[in-house]
Amino acid sequence: MKMNEPTREYIRQHASDDVRQLALQGSRDQDIDLTLALQQIAGRQTARRKLPSWAAVEDLVYPPHLNMEQCSSEQTARYKMRIANACSGNGTFIDLTGGFGIDFYWMSQSFQQRCYVEQDEMLCSLARHNFALLHLPCSVNCGTAETFLRETGKVDLIFLDPARRNEQGRRTYGIADCTPNVLELLPLLREKADRVFLKLSPMLDWRKAVEDLSNVSTIHIVSVDNECKELLVEIKYEDEGGRDTDNRGIRVVCVNIQKGQEHLFEYHFPQEPQPVSLSSTSDARFLYEPNASIMKAGCFDVLEARYPVRQVAQNSHLFLTPDEIDDFPGRGFQILAISSVNKKKLSKILVNSNIPMERANITVRNFPLTAEQLRKKLQLKDGGDLYLFATTAADGSLQLFICRKIG
Repeated sequence: MKMNEPTREYIRQHASDDVRQLALQGSRDQDIDLTLALQQIAGRQTARRKLPSWAAVEDLVYPPHLNMEQCSSEQTARYKMRIANACSGNGTFIDLTGGFGIDFYWMSQSFQQRCYVEQDEMLCSLARHNFALLHLPCSVNCGTAETFLRETGKVDLIFLDPARRNEQGRRTYGIADCTPNVLELLPLLREKADRVFLKLSPMLDWRKAVEDLSNVSTIHIVSVDNECKELLVEIKYEDEGGRDTDNRGIRVVCVNIQKGQEHLFEYHFPQEPQPVSLSSTSDARFLYEPNASIMKAGCFDVLEARYPVRQVAQNSHLFLTPDEIDDFPGRGFQILAISSVNKKKLSKILVNSNIPMERANITVRNFPLTAEQLRKKLQLKDGGDLYLFATTAADGSLQLFICRKIG
């Protein structure tokens, strides 16, 4: 992408400035391409937060805001890189939906042949420019995934991240509603690669994805800072049925990336369902809340089987235990008091327990009020070091757990 020197200098001078203010101020220098400059300033600011390795490369060119928001973060791209490394075989990797190229850059590192495919000419132009600066030898192919796939030979790994917006720009979630339609491509994908890797919407029911697709071997549910970001699907065609060799079923990996560390929890699906054990609050001293990936997986019976915890109720997804657990995959809290929702009873319990509570972080699970409604009812401010969990107990009563975070 061509950029003149006045525009480059403007970007350098205003690298940390507010883009909206810059847009309002405009520029008297007609040699400055202000639209391009503002796009680059905004892109670099996003990259510092989301793509620190790329942000350190001075002359990379960034796409419009929507593309920057939709692209993977460096953290999730690095996670996908490790999955791709396991099936590289020093062979060929194809990304059929290249986009801004973050996933392609990281996932292709261990392959000898790298093919980036994208139908947007602007993104292809950026890819050629940026990959040269990043010293990534690869072929950049401008065209549709369907056309390229029909014309290519057998490769080691194919990656797709279907566009999750329709022609009107509205969000879509179903596999068949995205572009390209992976379900229609499945026969051709099987012909061209032994392994296919899909990135799908985190809003999608992963069990439905397993039903719709064939030969699924592994599901990865990826969260960053306890916010579910990606649903990744590995498809293996070299093993009949796509199952692990010990026939334990589909591997489900729940990962939460926090402060650069990956916290993993794995199990196999389907498995014999375990009965849910409901907890008595009489000996409960600690409360645990599973991380976002486990919430998405819905493997609450597996948690009970692996840890000495019991659920407050069938749909609460909060776990109680008399003993502290060091490695529970989620947040842990010490229970200071348990109360009903009655404000007078809560005040009395707080006084008797010597707990001053003018503010609290409120979470509701299986509860008739929203967090904000409960905050107004109890006249509490937001924040502080106390955490209030509101839920419905097994007997149908409404309960409040006043806690302090541990760890």
